[in-house]
Amino acid sequence: MLGFTNLLLMTAPLTCTRREALKTAALGALVIPIIGVTSRAAEKTKAAPAAAALPTYTSFPDGRENGLRLGIASYSLRNLPLDEAIATVKVMRVSNIALFRLHCNWEGATVEECRAVGEKLKAAGLKLTGSGVVNLPNDEAKCRKAFENVKAAGMAAMVCKPDLGALPLVEKLVKEFDQKLAIHNHGPEDKVYPTPAVAFEAIKSLDSRIGLCIDVGHSVRGGEDAIAAIRKYAARVYDVHMKDSVALPGAMKDIPIEVGTGRLDIRGMLRALLDIKYNGVVSFEYEKVAGNPVTGLAESLGYVRGVLAALAKA
Repeated sequence: MLGFTNLLLMTAPLTCTRREALKTAALGALVIPIIGVTSRAAEKTKAAPAAAALPTYTSFPDGRENGLRLGIASYSLRNLPLDEAIATVKVMRVSNIALFRLHCNWEGATVEECRAVGEKLKAAGLKLTGSGVVNLPNDEAKCRKAFENVKAAGMAAMVCKPDLGALPLVEKLVKEFDQKLAIHNHGPEDKVYPTPAVAFEAIKSLDSRIGLCIDVGHSVRGGEDAIAAIRKYAARVYDVHMKDSVALPGAMKDIPIEVGTGRLDIRGMLRALLDIKYNGVVSFEYEKVAGNPVTGLAESLGYVRGVLAALAKA
């Protein structure tokens, strides 16, 4: 019997490209479970459904698919409570998640609260790979609290924005907690870390556990070639925020769109990550629609899965 993807590829109209067919196939494979999740999200119930009670769908060891580990940054699902965000990630057959502060306040929560969130994710079969951007001021008490919280939750790499003056303090805490950090670049409107190049210059002489979270959309908007940055800083790339955009380089405001439909060379970025044998997570950060992001996030995942499958056969 023909698989669903092959059937769609064979029966697609002649005007339909292989890329479009792959995206359609990916969405088709997800549509039934996603309908269930979005229906639950829309219901006004007194208690959110427990993620552990939901069906478990086949995933991949360590979240790796055709050479790269895929994950979801929960900023994409910021209008959903934590239990529903977990349910959505599981339905999409993803096992890596980075938690935005609305799902766990890394700067202000207690250690016990963060530990409980980490245990909830583990019970749901998810690995906590990162965070939304954690601000690290030049204040030891505040920085230490953030380090204690992410360590208690079992986070792999804290995605963060340290004040430049705080870098010596941050390096001291990195050594003390044995915690990996990934500094996030945020485009031309970010006066501290607009591009990976600027971030790398700030941390290149520091402990090697301090690296980069390359946000590919903000990199290009900041005037830096994200593909070149991935290759150049390979040894210190600890996280990647995957997205697409139609904003022009230099634009002070992003115009996010589904991955594969914008200006970014997604295939080239994935090829570069494969070439450097990137072992971190490609975290999807879908920002176009906050109210109901599930369809666009699924389309973005489907596109990247299709590209990775094609690259694996090339």
